[in-house]
Amino acid sequence: MTTENEQLVQQTMAQLLGEGGVAAVEHVLSEDFRHYRPEGLIRNKSEWLADISKSLLSLEGMQVEILHLLSDGDYVVIHTRRRLPDGKPGIVVVDILKITDGQFTEAWELVEPVASAEAHLTWWDL
Repeated sequence: MTTENEQLVQQTMAQLLGEGGVAAVEHVLSEDFRHYRPEGLIRNKSEWLADISKSLLSLEGMQVEILHLLSDGDYVVIHTRRRLPDGKPGIVVVDILKITDGQFTEAWELVEPVASAEAHLTWWDL
């Protein structure tokens, strides 16, 4: 199941960023899907799809490089570097996805802008 889950994550990312957009991945999210952000915001399926749909409008041409793809049972961790074609600062993202019966049930997301990464190495001094 681990390899299948990794393939599902890769396919879903390709479809989401490709021509399919959110419509291509909506069926992969369970009805009780929850998306957790570091600031404590929790989005349900429809809220997350609306957020992603809106953000994809300004992310056209974004390049996503998968740095690591790891899985353990129902969980897949994907570590990516994302860049926009116009030279804006890139970000590094770690998504932790829980997959049950071929659907995403939960997701946790950590985003760090590459330009400010060095400052975060000593976050306790901020």
